[in-house]
Amino acid sequence: MEINIIAAVAENRAIGYKNDMVYFISEDLKRFKQFTTGNTVIMGRKTFYSLPKGALPNRRNIVLSRTETDFPGCDVYTSLEEALKHLGAEEKAFIIGGASLYKEALDMADHLYLTEIHAIPPHADVFFPEYNDGTWGVESCESRPATDDNPAYSFVNYVRK
Repeated sequence: MEINIIAAVAENRAIGYKNDMVYFISEDLKRFKQFTTGNTVIMGRKTFYSLPKGALPNRRNIVLSRTETDFPGCDVYTSLEEALKHLGAEEKAFIIGGASLYKEALDMADHLYLTEIHAIPPHADVFFPEYNDGTWGVESCESRPATDDNPAYSFVNYVRK
């Protein structure tokens, strides 16, 4: 089993505002789809509700919720620990949010696939946990300049040292 974290993170580690993303970068969404299609995505209840069409197609969707069980097209578990018990040995899982799930999974993840956005959004109420603690080494980095539509950003793949 491989555990990965994927997120778009602003300079101040902001990832969301009012249960929505702080930046919508088309290339980031394409990258997310490329990495997660054919694999398993694990998310919290609020992240599921933020998805425009519910369960993501062509992926095994797992929702973590202690209070609700009705998430169409998804497997539901009460904790990350319980969900991981139901993953196959060869299964690749991507933690896709929210903040508390990212924090819980950070110590067990094998890779971080981050879109590091070189800007600070005007509003944010959800933040990615601190990850520049020496635990992670940069595996690859691909930077993109700012455009009329987006701030500058980098696709950074980290691997646990």
